[in-house]
Amino acid sequence: MTNHTETASPENKGGKFGNFMRKIGRAFKNFFVNFPANCRKAIGRFCSWFGFGAFGYTSNKKRKKVFFDVIGYVLLVAGGITMLYPFWWMLAASLAGPVMAADGVTVTDSALNVMITTIFWPDETSQFGLLYNYENAVTLLNSAWQTVTIGGHAYAFWRSIINTLVYSLVPVTVGVFTSAMAAFAFAKLNFKGKNFVFFYCLAAIMIPFPSIMIAQFCVYSAMGWTENGLAMIVPGCFGAILTAFFIRQYLYGLPTSILEAARIDGAGYWRQFTSFIVPLAKPAIMAQFILSFMGSWNNYLAPQVFITSDMWKPLTLAIGQLDTSYSTDVTNAPAVMAASVLALLPILILFAIFQKTIIGSIMLTGSKE
Repeated sequence: MTNHTETASPENKGGKFGNFMRKIGRAFKNFFVNFPANCRKAIGRFCSWFGFGAFGYTSNKKRKKVFFDVIGYVLLVAGGITMLYPFWWMLAASLAGPVMAADGVTVTDSALNVMITTIFWPDETSQFGLLYNYENAVTLLNSAWQTVTIGGHAYAFWRSIINTLVYSLVPVTVGVFTSAMAAFAFAKLNFKGKNFVFFYCLAAIMIPFPSIMIAQFCVYSAMGWTENGLAMIVPGCFGAILTAFFIRQYLYGLPTSILEAARIDGAGYWRQFTSFIVPLAKPAIMAQFILSFMGSWNNYLAPQVFITSDMWKPLTLAIGQLDTSYSTDVTNAPAVMAASVLALLPILILFAIFQKTIIGSIMLTGSKE
């Protein structure tokens, strides 16, 4: 019996997509074949300059690589500008001021219109100084809630910053540490039902927050936590399953032999966690701390629902109140943008400092032992 081996014909290589591309190539060849010889020669020379072979000119891999590298960098720069431009516009719009007539008193164009028409830089800045809108933003934020006073002076802006720091630092610090302990248990300890408990916790992520926030508010209100800010502090101290998940994935890349050696030397679970897991998983823990801090700093919906006292409202709610009152005001609209810049600035600085830690940790969370 003879074996017949079927060889794929050039027409069948690559399937339907290959046939389609070959048809495109033949169409281009037929299109250019009727061109004059001088035109074909010029096209071939032009393509060869970028490393592509055509009409008798050979291809050049080095030039072709440079060509695609340039295209890649151009696309990256264009994408970077597209993402950075909104931040730049927000900064430029926060400096806008009204256009004044020659007498210095009559307003010919409002600050709102100048802000809206800003593209790269406002046509006019405030006559009271470049940072006047920032000073005005603090003044307006202080008057956002008249009940927040001390010695007869409003200080809602500084109180909201303190509240935001408390809501961001306390639950995040304790919660990330709690999540790291849970990640250690799920990654390095063996106990019955470990995977079931872990995936049961992951299933809770599928429940959207708006579907349970009313029930949570009823519980927190009954406990008296909506009047003193504890509704934004205590629940976060118990950790977050997503934080535990990412730290768990990072711990899978650490050798278990270190813990086994420590166990032989008599180290308990707490000693293993504090002396080995925390130092070795510091990049992942720091990254999750920074990401959680950024999320808590920008949190708007939860304090809007859970905090009923003006004394305990964070900066996001203060800016929301400012936006509601002055976003369409012809004079104070740029101050709303200035307040947004003040709220965003700490997060941008934090991310710029720790971006390598964040990105490096996320890249390593998928590794396994």
